[in-house]
Amino acid sequence: MLIKRLLKTAGLAAWLLAGAVHGQTPAHTTALPMLHTEGTKWLAADGTQPALRGINLGNYLIQEFWMMGQETKAVDDQCKLEAVLDKRFGYEERQRLYTLFRDNWIKQRDWDMLPRMNLNLVRLPFIYSVVEDEKNPRHLRADAWKYLDNAIDQAEKRGMYVILDLHGAVGSQGWEHHSGCAGQNKYWDTPEYQERTIWLWQQIAARYKDRGAVAGYSILNEPWGTTPENLAVVMGTLYKAIREVDQNHVIILPGHNKGIDAYGKPSEHGMTNVAFEMHPYPGHFGWGKPGLAVHRDWLQCTGEGDNVCKWKTKLDALDTAFFVGEFQPWAFMGAENGGQVMRVTYDTYVANGWASTAWAYKRLSNQGGQGTGTWGLVANAPGARIPQLDFNKASLAEIENLFRLFGSVPYQPQQTAIKWMNAPVPPTPFAKK
Repeated sequence: MLIKRLLKTAGLAAWLLAGAVHGQTPAHTTALPMLHTEGTKWLAADGTQPALRGINLGNYLIQEFWMMGQETKAVDDQCKLEAVLDKRFGYEERQRLYTLFRDNWIKQRDWDMLPRMNLNLVRLPFIYSVVEDEKNPRHLRADAWKYLDNAIDQAEKRGMYVILDLHGAVGSQGWEHHSGCAGQNKYWDTPEYQERTIWLWQQIAARYKDRGAVAGYSILNEPWGTTPENLAVVMGTLYKAIREVDQNHVIILPGHNKGIDAYGKPSEHGMTNVAFEMHPYPGHFGWGKPGLAVHRDWLQCTGEGDNVCKWKTKLDALDTAFFVGEFQPWAFMGAENGGQVMRVTYDTYVANGWASTAWAYKRLSNQGGQGTGTWGLVANAPGARIPQLDFNKASLAEIENLFRLFGSVPYQPQQTAIKWMNAPVPPTPFAKK
């Protein structure tokens, strides 16, 4: 019934979903219309409600070493690798190597893969120094817009929207490696870093304020290095600064790991065209284990734990839209169960009017292969090994070869995910005995 209802919807929203329902990739050459939110709904310019199903392009513009077979104790975050490359080869050579890495991690073949999975939304995580010159604060890099522009262009050509996600702020907004620099968490206690982040978002907003293919601004990823109350205050300041430049785009307010209650009702604080963001991970990080049961409890609201119904009630009361910025519905459950749960997870979020982007598009490993389901919809093919380097000792040629390999290694997509994401009739995984 969900597919039928969406196919009857007029305008772009129906086209975005219907183009790939039967495995077709629609050709798209015109600019995408601006999205906005009204109350709990994400809406297209013509008032229709699009089915926003997406994926994260992790490890592209901010590195996570587990996603490319390079996780070691010596070098386990981007800041450490940058420091090693600076010491060994110099800053300019580090810049060249990072360009080589980024130009190979996501290539034309990757953009062509995304529509095959019936996805129409990309979350683009990036570290601040992709745009700001780290050696000359409050100045743009010479190539500041290369990667953001290209991602938006490539997505739009395929009828896909992009959410720009500041995944690593200057100083880091938490203790975790995925903010770029593990163990720092200096953003909250350093006014200069907060001011530079305001400057950064105002530069981004000025460039893209009229660009419809940008679905919204996810203004800070997993900002857990402070209290929920301080988070709400600092994000409120950032919201106002962006609105001075851009009144058009959805501003996505990040939830704390303790939730979103500290924000209150956005409309009562003068906020409009906003959404809340959370990252529910049933089956991971202490939330049960991967399998049908934990996803059934979350999606169908069985059991006593957190679930979709509780979140819908909360968001209805706040009269605010929702963005599920990260989730993982297929890993370690086997290809068939993983593909089916992925499809019904997206369908459930769409039925509630939520936008969503799973983590993640690609994960490459030392051995290769999908196994029982890696965290990537795309993996390197079995036997197509990714060597693990010691960046403190590897030669320049070895590092270059590794970065080039990321762009040429044979892939193994999650084929059952492709099958179920394009199936005209959705699966019923939780009906199994």
